[in-house]
Amino acid sequence: MNVLVYLVPLALGLGLAGLFTFLWCLKAGQYDDLDGAARRILSDEDVKR
Repeated sequence: MNVLVYLVPLALGLGLAGLFTFLWCLKAGQYDDLDGAARRILSDEDVKR
């Protein structure tokens, strides 16, 4: 039972770190253009023949 004293705050800390990282990514605009990357990968504009 003594291990819970360490594991519960560790789990809460990791959860809050993940939430903070997700919110930071939203603010930075990482999820603004979801379709652009899918279209760019299919583009042949940079292929030299």
